[in-house]
Amino acid sequence: MPSDAVYAALDLGTNNCRMLVARPTGHGFRVIDAFSRVTRLGEGLSRTGRLSEAAMIRTLDALETCADKMRRNRAGRARLVATEACRRAVNGAEFTARIAERTGLAPDIISAQEEAGLALAGCSSLLDPHVPWALVFDIGGGSTELVWVRTESDGQLVQGVRSVPTGVVTLAEQSGAEMSTAAGYEAVVAQLTEAFAPFEHEHGIAARMTGKQAQMLGTSGTVTTLGALHLGLTRYDRAQIDGLNLNFADIAAVSQMLAGMSSDDRAAHPCIGPERADLVVAGCAILDALCRLWPLGRLRVADRGVREGVLLGMMREDAHSRQRKRT
Repeated sequence: MPSDAVYAALDLGTNNCRMLVARPTGHGFRVIDAFSRVTRLGEGLSRTGRLSEAAMIRTLDALETCADKMRRNRAGRARLVATEACRRAVNGAEFTARIAERTGLAPDIISAQEEAGLALAGCSSLLDPHVPWALVFDIGGGSTELVWVRTESDGQLVQGVRSVPTGVVTLAEQSGAEMSTAAGYEAVVAQLTEAFAPFEHEHGIAARMTGKQAQMLGTSGTVTTLGALHLGLTRYDRAQIDGLNLNFADIAAVSQMLAGMSSDDRAAHPCIGPERADLVVAGCAILDALCRLWPLGRLRVADRGVREGVLLGMMREDAHSRQRKRT
């Protein structure tokens, strides 16, 4: 496609439906339209094993809006990736057929490994190339992806990938009541630490968390929300969050503040809102487990991930195709 072509990348997750529409630039892209809506596609999935009709209708409505935006922006190429909810649900394939019928979009249910790779591709420019190792994580609605990376002068070499089937939606549904007390929260964090521990045992990551051997990069609504709360923002501002460095002490302070707030207070905060009020503590518990298992003391926040990875992948494929035709 020519450099003025329009691309659309859609990420259909367990909690959110997100889209970016962009044109390629010299080494990246320029966003010309965006969409994000909490649809709770995975609501009740951990209990029933199925996507509910109400959740599917909410998601279809959101995807129809995305399709309209794509038409208005004349997107010439698009990719819709579906992640944990559609992977796990027994009616996931049935639902993707409904998406195609209603919107004309062709969903691609990707593996956890590809999801992690796309998240890394989308946020890798935030990694410090002078630090030899990196732990990149993505706390999603239905799963948490971990990527252990060796940074090279010409990019990153993935050493290991693991997807743990626990995200903010599934954890809130399964353990929300338990996390309402300090003792219950600690018990949930201990369980999560055990779930992440095999990745540590496989790669010996903690031993690299000294000096300047390793870095941590988090891409998720959890880390961006905590970043906004740490800065005391009254309205979310991506420009202040993307690339922000957070100390673990600051994360702990914000998590403690959130634990002490009522659900109504969390819902009223403009950087949380009613759609995430019951999920943010679950996100804190997952992040807490990661910080305890790998006590680097600081991490970098990425307000970018799978959608950006999808966009860059399509643009690079087309650029390589044009190059092959010229040679």
